[in-house]
Amino acid sequence: MSEDRLTGWVKQWVDGWTVSRGAADPVAAPWGWTVDVGLSREVARHVLPEPREADVRRLAASAPPGTWLKLFAPDEVVRPWAGDEWEMDVPAFLMTLPLAPAPAGPPPAGYTVTTWTRGGVVKVLVRSGDGRLAARGQAGLAGRIAVPDQIETAPDQRRRGLGALTMRTLQNAAWEARAREGVLVGTPDGRALYEALGWTLRSPLASLTRRED
Repeated sequence: MSEDRLTGWVKQWVDGWTVSRGAADPVAAPWGWTVDVGLSREVARHVLPEPREADVRRLAASAPPGTWLKLFAPDEVVRPWAGDEWEMDVPAFLMTLPLAPAPAGPPPAGYTVTTWTRGGVVKVLVRSGDGRLAARGQAGLAGRIAVPDQIETAPDQRRRGLGALTMRTLQNAAWEARAREGVLVGTPDGRALYEALGWTLRSPLASLTRRED
């Protein structure tokens, strides 16, 4: 896989993620992009699709607490470059999917599904029979790109097909909104679900955050 291809996928993910989270537009740099997020836990993030040691060390040395590094490389390669004041988050994976209509079918008996779009973000809410949240997810739309994000199934509702229902509902809504390519970052827990739905693994992602002083 070429560096240009990976960089293109990462840029698509960044564009859709910023829509999903209401973050600032990404600012390009020679090594990737900076995104202002504006949360106490994540003030900003630096995204490096092809991280080089010199760039990571320079960013890690100058970034204040509340900054995240998103490095598309194996944890064991990039972790030593950041320094002891940085801690590793859960490893993740960049995945892609050519979108197509994906009728989700009816929910399991007793569940209801609500879908809406606001500000370029498609949201799906699955409720159990008593009205509690059973599963949820959203996707940021950036032109032809859809970026599923914050996919969640309540612990007591797992292994009932609700994650797949949420993903298919998002995919179908994104297709109807004229998105034709899907890009996401998934955790190890979500990877099996996404692969079962046809998503292809493209790159590992190491996430590091700077500890408070």
